[in-house]
Amino acid sequence: MKILVVDDHPLICEALRQVLQALDRQLELLEASTCAEALELTRGNQDISLILLDLALPGVDGFEALRQLREEFPGMPVVVLSASEQPETVLRAIDGGAMGFIPKTSSSQLLIGALRLVLSGGIYLPPEVLRRQETIAPAAPPFAGTAAQLRSPREIGLTERQSQVLALVVQGKSNKLICRDLGLAEGTVKIHVTAILKALGVANRTQAVIAVSKLGMKLPAL
Repeated sequence: MKILVVDDHPLICEALRQVLQALDRQLELLEASTCAEALELTRGNQDISLILLDLALPGVDGFEALRQLREEFPGMPVVVLSASEQPETVLRAIDGGAMGFIPKTSSSQLLIGALRLVLSGGIYLPPEVLRRQETIAPAAPPFAGTAAQLRSPREIGLTERQSQVLALVVQGKSNKLICRDLGLAEGTVKIHVTAILKALGVANRTQAVIAVSKLGMKLPAL
């Protein structure tokens, strides 16, 4: 397994090196302190399994770094590891295509569990954010009460194509990009997105990502 850590604090990188050994004893950890270094390393290591990204980077805003990484390497999961725990920051990162958001105050056990979930195709969000969103916009999907169970999109009535569309929605891609990636007409993608939102019992894309996270849903790799 190969993981890229994008953080300009050497102590954080060293601590992560020790903790991440629990994922794989033969783990290869790559380190970058800027967005430019991260892009260069990723271009030279297309077999990276996961990118851990700090939002407080020198030179380039962390959200811009996230945008560039998702745009150039859409199939490579990015997890934000941040000192901020503000729900608005978490949701902005998820809207930008992050597959997870882990506060730096999290325990080593939580960090490893969250990364295993992402590596298996799921999405990780802090429990506090999930509870807050449930209070703001409670969903009433047909599978209510079954959170934290690893489910497949088929179990909630999605077709294989809709599962693919959902996977790209979670990556933060627009309808036009989904059209390009899947070779579909824009009208067809809109129909699929509408069906996905209905199946999840949510009103928008951000709520869809949160629902996927709550269910621990495993999405197809694209």
